[in-house]
Amino acid sequence: MIPQQGEDRNYILCYTRLPQEDIVYAPKLAHSMHLACSADGISYQALNHNSGVLFAKATENADGTLRAKSLKQPYLFQTADGSFGVIAVRTEAAGEPDEESKGKVLVFSSGDLLQYTEIGLLELKADTYVSDVACTYDSERKVYEIHWTDEDGQGYENTIADIMRLRGISAPEEAQPLTADTISTDIEGILPRNVIAVPEEIGRRLRFKLTVPENVAVVVPDRISAASPEELKAVRATALYSDGTQASKRVNWDTSAIDWDKAGTYKITGEIHQDHFAFPIALNRADPCITKWKGKYYFIATNDADKEHTLYMREADTIPGLVTAEEALILDSSTYEGIGGLLWAPEFHIIEDGLYIFHAATPGEFFHEESHVMKLSAGGNPMNAADWSRPRRVVKKDGSYLCEAGKTISLDMTVIRWNGQLYAAWSERQFLPVDLGAWVYIATIDPKEPWKLTSDPVLLTRPEYGWANNHTFVDEGPFALYTDDKLYLTFASAAVDATYVVGLLTADKGADLLDIRSWTKGNYPLLTSRSVPGEYGPGHNSYVTDDDGVIWNAYHARPSIDGPRSSGLRRVHFDIDGAPVLDLTEEKDLNPQLKQVSIEVNVG
Repeated sequence: MIPQQGEDRNYILCYTRLPQEDIVYAPKLAHSMHLACSADGISYQALNHNSGVLFAKATENADGTLRAKSLKQPYLFQTADGSFGVIAVRTEAAGEPDEESKGKVLVFSSGDLLQYTEIGLLELKADTYVSDVACTYDSERKVYEIHWTDEDGQGYENTIADIMRLRGISAPEEAQPLTADTISTDIEGILPRNVIAVPEEIGRRLRFKLTVPENVAVVVPDRISAASPEELKAVRATALYSDGTQASKRVNWDTSAIDWDKAGTYKITGEIHQDHFAFPIALNRADPCITKWKGKYYFIATNDADKEHTLYMREADTIPGLVTAEEALILDSSTYEGIGGLLWAPEFHIIEDGLYIFHAATPGEFFHEESHVMKLSAGGNPMNAADWSRPRRVVKKDGSYLCEAGKTISLDMTVIRWNGQLYAAWSERQFLPVDLGAWVYIATIDPKEPWKLTSDPVLLTRPEYGWANNHTFVDEGPFALYTDDKLYLTFASAAVDATYVVGLLTADKGADLLDIRSWTKGNYPLLTSRSVPGEYGPGHNSYVTDDDGVIWNAYHARPSIDGPRSSGLRRVHFDIDGAPVLDLTEEKDLNPQLKQVSIEVNVG
């Protein structure tokens, strides 16, 4: 039933979508729960770029491989304690009936409709498939009423006192088959399910978290005192956004009207500084990474132009200068014996005042790809290949190689600093005896010799959601982003085509990163092909902070569905919870009509 309107209520519409062309919106994506929000119960706004926010987890086969699952007919309901639940029909990946779920439905819990916990399968009736399901809580009877329809169109009802415990359910009783509510909306591809009323604050929070904020105002002090251009240069503007967040902006002040030798009050104008990075900044360059080293910025990336046989580096005084900087060859597939083609995902890391490049390489075969580390010599020039050491293959704490050549590969190794400890995280894929897909691991490393692990590897994430196993089972490309109280680890998932996406893991300050319970994994990706028009398959992020304190996200995407992987740069914003926002485009970051500001300067 659609709830009645109310001034202090918002309305949340739960739905799935019709699949589109496989490369555009595959069944693994369409068969997930989507959300839309309305203030009046009539006009609905699709959230999260009309992409899913809740996906069924894959199950594990006897040989350790994952079996992708999807969900249909999700139904959103409120629980006895005021939180939320979702009940749905679990299917195979493309929506076919799931034998393991025959007679059962999948149950989830959520406190905020953003983060969900998959509770498990609840058995309703063993000998038939469930085709539709709904759930409501009866506060008088203190039970959850589960209404459902089987594959033959017969309706049933079960009750259960505590649905999240999956125990104590009543036997099914025949009832009227479910009938769908009529919900009118123009959301693309929508298969509507149900609507619930929520407090206005929850609806507002969902909109703030699941839509891209926009710059709505820019403020500067009305008047300041300054004795020099340097003091004025330090005065920043504050950009305000539609979700209540803000960001500090540098201003290019016009000081031509100020006589610094004459006391007085001067009214001047300025323009908000904004670096411009049209996508792409570098064609055929994937897995980009930027760092600052001894006053210079450096850019490195996988070189798709020559089928990953070389690594080139750029140097500039500023990050914008890297876009047009000349390239210098740092490593190729013929310099060292044992370092062949498939030079992948180079990353800069500064460890104890030394500059390192972590990258993957192989003697020649794909199945021998392994993580390596090379170090810049003391006083060396990063743009001079001869000043870099021979790449060293990563080893475990017992001195053996990280992976068994020809059986398991490793790549995309990154470095994490947290709580005074140094960690490495990387992607590892076992091919023999069975292909497990790519999983991300973490371990501590030796800061003196960072190619050596000092702990056993711990599994961080595997591609269990439909957005992570779309076309192939891959989690890879981890990279750390730090705030005062959180560690965010983004990673890339799915095939490296237009279905590539960026997922997120989060750990709190003080957390033990080797304890998997310290990490929270997001149910949905931060970046997809639907996030920014004209950018397909975004992924493999890294982050760098410029001289103004602005954090930049370096990533690769494709300028068309089948275009080449190419590098892009975009500012990282932070949402109402301090979590990263990666899809804030330049136009929404700063409204062009708000770039001009003015201020009174008191020279005394």
